[in-house]
Amino acid sequence: MKRIFVLTAIVVMAGLSFQSCSKDETEAAVVDQELLVANAQIDVSNEMDFDLGLDVASEQDTYSSRNGVSSARTFPSCATISIENGTLGQFPITFAVDFGTGCLHNGIVRSGIIRITFDDYLINFGSHMTITRSNYYVNGRKIEGTVVYQNQTTNAEVPKWSRTVTDGKLTTLTGSVFTFSGTRTVQQIEGVGTLTLGDNVYEVLSGTHTVNRPNGTSLTVTVVTPLIKKYACTYISQGQLNLQGALLDGILDYGDNTCDNLATYTHSNGIVYNVSL
Repeated sequence: MKRIFVLTAIVVMAGLSFQSCSKDETEAAVVDQELLVANAQIDVSNEMDFDLGLDVASEQDTYSSRNGVSSARTFPSCATISIENGTLGQFPITFAVDFGTGCLHNGIVRSGIIRITFDDYLINFGSHMTITRSNYYVNGRKIEGTVVYQNQTTNAEVPKWSRTVTDGKLTTLTGSVFTFSGTRTVQQIEGVGTLTLGDNVYEVLSGTHTVNRPNGTSLTVTVVTPLIKKYACTYISQGQLNLQGALLDGILDYGDNTCDNLATYTHSNGIVYNVSL
């Protein structure tokens, strides 16, 4: 029997629907849908914040010493950027991106403030871009925590960063709380030689995240096939994550590099779930 799951308790920021292509209704029911969706929410928020950091860096001349790097500006015009600490053209400098009480863009409503601190040009070896959230919400879900990108480039043609998430917390519409942390390695594989961001493509090479419930239930998420994230696309378009938890044991696959909101989760028992972000 085929069973359709409709997740009404939790919906991913960009909207997530979830259904199984199952052989057996009982087998399908063992998957921890809530934890799977929470992990997707966290990944969506982290990727949006990375694009935001790139936008701010390019607009405020903190991306590189080559002034004039242009941006397609993926974040909405209803958000405002201001210098909170420091002086433009000097480091360190902190920018505040204020989404107000509700800023709508591409079907996603954000509110609150994200602070982004640069201690050098983002493209320089050893530099740090630090992202923090203050009373920050995405479609009503509160996102907390700090994300630090440290430049680890050894080949100028392939910029590379480590991304470390600490003190992460997701609070859902129903009040469920998930904490998260972890490190991933990200490198740029296209668009390095141009002054625009629109043609940039990033590859998440490796790394592991953990997502935890207050009751101790946890999920370990490991990159098994590099993830492809295009600056011009909201979603990860290719690559695979291994998900291991009490009721999750399988692969989340983002597809064939098409810019869409589709993914699949294949449980260890062979059941495939279609995930629409």
